[in-house]
This record gives sequence, structure tokens and C-alpha cells, in this order.
Amino acid sequence: MDTKVFTAIIHKEKDLFVAECSEIGTISQGFTIEEALSNLKEATELYLEEFPISSVNQPILTTFEVSIPELKISNT
Repeated sequence: MDTKVFTAIIHKEKDLFVAECSEIGTISQGFTIEEALSNLKEATELYLEEFPISSVNQPILTTFEVSIPELKISNT
């Protein structure tokens, strides 16, 4: 069996960690980062059993800056 390396992007939503594989589009979650990553691995393996791929393009990960308007609070 062949193995491939994929990218996991993890962020926190309330009390859960959400993990996404950007190359495949699979998403999973867990109460810890480790659980979310383990669940994502399982979800991705199951997906690839049904929809095999021949090649994977590695994503380009970068950052960018945006201006965010200040929140105005009314004193009335």
C-alpha cells in the first residue's frame, strides 16, 4: 500500500477542534487536536477508498494582512 503526506489545517470552534485536509477536502473534528487529527486521517482514508487519486498537489501556505474596522460601542 502506498502512503502520501497531506496537509491538515486545524482551528478551534467553541469547544471542538476542526481539522481539514486541504488537498482532498475532508473535514473532521475532535475535543483535542490529536483526536481531530486522528478523525481526519480516518475520514481521509475512507474517502480515498471510495475515490482513489493518482496524484496530489501540495498546497501553498502563506499569510496576508487585512485592515479591520474598529468596533464602535454606543453609550446610550
